[in-house]
Amino acid sequence: MKNQYFGDINDYRKYGLLRILQSKGNARLLVAGMLTPNDSSRDGGFRSYLQAPDTWMRYDPQLFTGLASLLRPASILEVSLIESSALLPRTSYYSAVVADAREERDAWRQGLLRAARDADLVFVDPDNGIEVRSKPVGRKGSSKYVTWQEIRDLWETGCSILIYQHFRRERRAAFAERMVSEIRERTGARFVEALRTPHVLFLLAAQERDGRQFREAVSSLPQHGRVKSNVWRWLTRCC
Repeated sequence: MKNQYFGDINDYRKYGLLRILQSKGNARLLVAGMLTPNDSSRDGGFRSYLQAPDTWMRYDPQLFTGLASLLRPASILEVSLIESSALLPRTSYYSAVVADAREERDAWRQGLLRAARDADLVFVDPDNGIEVRSKPVGRKGSSKYVTWQEIRDLWETGCSILIYQHFRRERRAAFAERMVSEIRERTGARFVEALRTPHVLFLLAAQERDGRQFREAVSSLPQHGRVKSNVWRWLTRCC
């Protein structure tokens, strides 16, 4: 996660999804933003949705207007803006910068596990998603990925987990199915869902105690490619 992308269409979807998951029950949420330094990539290119309220506001009016307010022209783009708002109820944040170096990464992981002690659901928000073989911890660019060890450690603390995941160079449906299977295998989770959007996946693994409420929250997922609700149209609509 980078400050330069705060408030873009992916943020609108991810914060909206978190609000949907929080709408059932009283789960305590930890947002683990894996913050990395800004780079020279184009920023702001996916905020045009804010100029089309007739199209986008209806999915979550409170979130839409809240993000628009946080992104007023005088604002400095920082993910900390969401932390000072009331847009995510019952939420704490762990926004320490993630480093590539192994020793610093281990310190970050220990801080994450401490922060997760009081959470029911942890949203892990890396730049790219779950680790790949070419970027082991200690190598340049490894800070853009959450490791399987970190995922397993969070699971073993008793937290449900939601992970932000970019697509890779393979067929998207097959990739989503593969990631669901691997999460099941590595955590033992019985309830795992892959929520597909135009740009990213959201991978949800629920502890047994949370399975029912999260099933209700995502009960509008499409089957056989059929759109069933405004919630899903929001997640899958191209911007």
